[in-house]
Amino acid sequence: MICLDSIHLTSSCVLGAVLFAGCGGNSISTIQGPGSGGTPALGYLQEAGAGIGTLQNWYAQNSGLYASPAGWWNAANSITVLANYEQITKSTDYNSTIANTFKAAQSSHANFVDEYYDDNGWWALAWIQAYDVTGNAAYLSMAETIFTEMTGGWDSTCGGGLWWSTAQTYKNAIPNELFLTVAAKLANRTTGTASAAYLAWAQKEWTWFKASGMINAQNLVNDGLNSSDPNACINNGKTTWTYNQGVILGGLVELYKADNDSTLVPQAEAIANAAIANLSANGVLIEPGKIAGGDGPQFKGIFMRNLMALYAVLPAANFQAQQFKSFADANADSIWYNDQGTSNEFGAYWQGPFDSGDATRQTSALDAILAAAAMQ
Repeated sequence: MICLDSIHLTSSCVLGAVLFAGCGGNSISTIQGPGSGGTPALGYLQEAGAGIGTLQNWYAQNSGLYASPAGWWNAANSITVLANYEQITKSTDYNSTIANTFKAAQSSHANFVDEYYDDNGWWALAWIQAYDVTGNAAYLSMAETIFTEMTGGWDSTCGGGLWWSTAQTYKNAIPNELFLTVAAKLANRTTGTASAAYLAWAQKEWTWFKASGMINAQNLVNDGLNSSDPNACINNGKTTWTYNQGVILGGLVELYKADNDSTLVPQAEAIANAAIANLSANGVLIEPGKIAGGDGPQFKGIFMRNLMALYAVLPAANFQAQQFKSFADANADSIWYNDQGTSNEFGAYWQGPFDSGDATRQTSALDAILAAAAMQ
């Protein structure tokens, strides 16, 4: 459930004057990070390996979850990071941890389903990623089970879309973005009538989301809809959280892979560019609202994870892809040099200084470092 200064710049800032509007006119130092030369992918993967070692210090074998303040949905993102690390490194280092969580965490919620549709979506994505790196069909089957539960959150209020929870009090961006992404991913990993049904859901979700008004005139996604008039819901103008700009990127990329709709990638690029232009300072991602509790520190990494997915479908040599790579380098380098504690733990403020360490902050930062590694 989602409740809710000077910095050092990487030398890759010079690659994107348009991207990093804050690069000029400030008195700031330049650091030489892994993205500046030598063997950058190796550097970022070494950093990620060190950071995951620290992350796992917060892991509880008996529950398959992570220590507070990390919560239920945060654990799903941590498992996703472990699977992403395996995918990028071609390793099997965390297969046993993933398997343990698959078994142990169900003592908290059977089939990884609770009353919040966004929580369910995070776990579905975690098991899809686990399936991708292990080939274990039980993980994909679990994602399908979760998705079936999620479909129960769709009704005709606001013309369609998922509610945030079974209480049906709020229609907002994040459960719908996750629903789109899960449906499209399942369409791309199944066959026959099952694949066609998932694709139909993904297309239905995107048609609704695009028309809902949640994407504002800046190409940023606001938090949700005002449904006081259920027949004429409008954008509520609430915070443009970084993760709301991120998850939609992954959903659009997956839907593009499924149906080859040529409008989807440019739409994703427009949202990504708007987020980078409006939600960063000196090339480093900044949350637009107060980072509070165990939820807010997770958001920025989710954006970077999905920017990685968008980058992967672009020609590596094109200018847009190079801008995204420069942005990923800048964030990963700033985390490593400006937002690190004494034992490879990372904080909530990637521009620095380090505030505190926990599994949520660590997972988010690891998403950024892995994104930089994958874009090399």
